[in-house]
Amino acid sequence: MTDYTTIDFSPLRQLTADEVVTHSLVSDVKLPSGRTIALITLHNGKDHTRPNTLGPATLLELGERLDELKERAAAGEIDAVAVTGKPYIFAAGADLSGVGDLPSKDVARLIAQLGHHVLGRLSKLGVPSFSFVNGLALGGAVEIALNSTYRTVDSSAAAIALPEVFLGLVPGWGGVTLLPNLIGIENALEVIISNPLKQNRTLKPQQAYELGMFDAVFGPAAYLEDSLRWADGVLSGEIEVERKNAPGRIERLTKWPIAIKVARGMLESRIGTVPRAPYLALELMDKARSGSIEEGFEREDEALAELISGDQFVASMYAFDLVQKRAKRPVGAPDKELARKVTKVGVIGAGLMAGQFALLFARRLQVPVLITDIDQARVDKGLAYIRDEIAALEAKGRIDADTGNRLRALVRGTIDKAEYADCDFVIEAVFEETGVKQQVFREIEAIVSPEAILATNTSSLSVEEIGSVLANPERLVGFHFFNPVAVMPLIEIVKTPQSSDVALSTAFVVAKNLRKNAVLTADAPGFVVNRLLAKVMGEAARAVDEGTPLLTVEKAFAPLGLPMTPFQLIDLVGWKVAAHVQDTMVRHFPDRFFASENLHRLAELDQVVEKDRNGRVTGWTKQAQKTLVTGKSPAAEAEILGRVEDGLASEIRLMLDEGVVPEVEDIDLCLILGAGWPFIDGGASAYLDRSGASERANGATFHTPPLRGAANR
Repeated sequence: MTDYTTIDFSPLRQLTADEVVTHSLVSDVKLPSGRTIALITLHNGKDHTRPNTLGPATLLELGERLDELKERAAAGEIDAVAVTGKPYIFAAGADLSGVGDLPSKDVARLIAQLGHHVLGRLSKLGVPSFSFVNGLALGGAVEIALNSTYRTVDSSAAAIALPEVFLGLVPGWGGVTLLPNLIGIENALEVIISNPLKQNRTLKPQQAYELGMFDAVFGPAAYLEDSLRWADGVLSGEIEVERKNAPGRIERLTKWPIAIKVARGMLESRIGTVPRAPYLALELMDKARSGSIEEGFEREDEALAELISGDQFVASMYAFDLVQKRAKRPVGAPDKELARKVTKVGVIGAGLMAGQFALLFARRLQVPVLITDIDQARVDKGLAYIRDEIAALEAKGRIDADTGNRLRALVRGTIDKAEYADCDFVIEAVFEETGVKQQVFREIEAIVSPEAILATNTSSLSVEEIGSVLANPERLVGFHFFNPVAVMPLIEIVKTPQSSDVALSTAFVVAKNLRKNAVLTADAPGFVVNRLLAKVMGEAARAVDEGTPLLTVEKAFAPLGLPMTPFQLIDLVGWKVAAHVQDTMVRHFPDRFFASENLHRLAELDQVVEKDRNGRVTGWTKQAQKTLVTGKSPAAEAEILGRVEDGLASEIRLMLDEGVVPEVEDIDLCLILGAGWPFIDGGASAYLDRSGASERANGATFHTPPLRGAANR
């Protein structure tokens, strides 16, 4: 077993230069029974907007305080130790700044070992330890609680989670070993693997309590006092702590291996086999059902050393930084003070997309929303869809009845466009054809006020051309959502040469109020996301046209780590839409994009591909097989992958040269938020650099030096 007390942690000092140290402030508290509990309050000296984090200096200081308290416990001065946080914040997990620049795998291993060295002391103090989780607790903060003897949680805490897998890591300070042994394997799989892969879902305190992660939950009014009183009862024996979800012998023998097998199948179907962290977490949790805690901690050390020093983590941290920082400060956005106030929204159209828009605007902006279409039947159908969606939100407990009724009252439908006169922001959701969009804008411009902002949701058409029929084209912007509208976090805001700063500022403020991330793009074909997805889909279609078997094409794209294979994606967006996008791109760039007649043929069929129950494409339908016209020169997987990699690298370089967005970071941000491009790739650019495609296509990498882990530098 590793003796953590003999390890030299001094190489980690290089990571502490910029660390905001979270100090361990100790005070003695007399309990009602007369016992004394030493209370450690984690506090970095900042308010709640700068959460506590757990960097090397923080951990070393916490370790020193725990050593002192162990001596006091041995001397009989204290009866227990408790850890809590500053107001609203327990801790936001490990401080990962600088971790991507580690010089070696050995130094990466020290990070894991330091966590075990310090947090492991909570179970070796000679007296019981408590964690009073009084607010936000992520990652290593949850592992502080797991290493403690007992745990309580504040019912108002913002979030409880172990998000490490989302970032290309595993909960390696005890999480993957301790949690399944505390709450059972199925619950632990949900917390450690499923939730992070569902857009980093977190737990509410009550949910965490019901899973068995905490022994008690108290309200915020007197949380610390209640926790101390409860701890006194535990120490006196008046309160007996039951761990109902802790796995028994039968679960370990039967349910545990079955649950691991099912989880592995789920991962393979949902994310493929490229991401390393989820599978390592699964392996560690599998082994956690037997053996000692110390053996589990050693396995965590090696897993974290591998991951922290690897390419996927470095790329993940780059992607995480884009989403957490760059997305919140959109490059090129005009001053928000220029934005028009939006008190009523008009949506032109009443189809599926329009219904999604209307509900989102009503929910987030809390203003009246008006929808219209060419006849009352279509309007009524659109309103019925919106009412059904509101009812579904109520049934799921996402909104209460009062909110549901308020939303129903906010959304109205009409065929009289004169009612749009007092709308401040009007967005169209009509057929993807320039003439159709021009017609509705020409009509609506004559009705709305001169100050009203107009927005088009076009995915590939020229916004400038759409606005060319307007008397005031400066008020028109592109406002491109991604489907499903409620879920996808990106809006591409498209600027034409005529777009005013007022219109753009209004669009950015509206996007923020919709709780979306907005990226400013030039008015170029396909903007960012669809232009690059068209490259992916086009290369897939080209390979099929050449005579390559469908599953060979699907497998060829696996190293990209995309959330969907090319034909899963095409089947989701629709074969007609895909064919239309490809045609648009070929019309603008005939030498670089591929349009397949097969896409148009397949678009006429009711069902094109067969899928298994997990949504994976397994083959063409019989009707599709009869419809396809293919060649007799199939391409190998490596050839297909090389073509799409080189094509993406070349296209991204051209987009940057054309000024579609200012920097490659904006392209990566769009792909991550709008296409689900995996964090472990770092968007596309970091992956293309590592694969060699950037140099093959452009003679240089996008990042200098390329984003690589210590193990691969």
